[in-house]
Amino acid sequence: MFHKEGHKIILVTLIVIVALFLLTDSFVTIPWLSTLLMIVFLVFLILILQFFRNPNRFTHRNDDTVVSPVDGKVVVIEEVFEKEYFNDKRLQVSIFMSPINVHVTRYPIGGKVLFSKYHKGKYLVAWHPKASEENERTTVVVENASFGKVLHRQIAGALAKRIVNYAKIDQMVLQGEDSGFIKFGSRVDVFLPLNTNIKVQLNQKVRGGETIIAEK
Repeated sequence: MFHKEGHKIILVTLIVIVALFLLTDSFVTIPWLSTLLMIVFLVFLILILQFFRNPNRFTHRNDDTVVSPVDGKVVVIEEVFEKEYFNDKRLQVSIFMSPINVHVTRYPIGGKVLFSKYHKGKYLVAWHPKASEENERTTVVVENASFGKVLHRQIAGALAKRIVNYAKIDQMVLQGEDSGFIKFGSRVDVFLPLNTNIKVQLNQKVRGGETIIAEK
């Protein structure tokens, strides 16, 4: 199954690849070169299809836990000062997505959306210290009565050129359901209360909507 954000890109890519196959077959007369070009085109198509895949995930919904919003690797676990919404100290867990990861963003907790904002910005590499503040990004805050307020921030990277965010203020959302999509990038930061029990470690691989990254 493919994510809806990729339907148009997949269709255009498929048309282009078919056209390139036909042109190669008609005009490239060197057999080995023709075969090589067709393999390259096919690999490119497979990469596009893989990037926009949207596998089913089975979230065990629990208001006392926070699930990973994305697939990837945990690259930051630290206490920071979050200045866009909370203006106080929080525990930050950052997850980096490689181009081969699923890029669907999911809600880490269920509850009511209190804040949702898009910021234009730069396209620094995702692991750059200033990426969270200077890159194109969206910030979403969800609250439930049990866990409290959790902020997750989609951050574009050097390759990402568009972030999609579905969260609307006052909307009621379910833990693990689609929150958005990052096209060709890059990282999601999660900001948690200081008394949160972190359940992941640095460099651990996580699965969006399934891996528990924190609990009360």
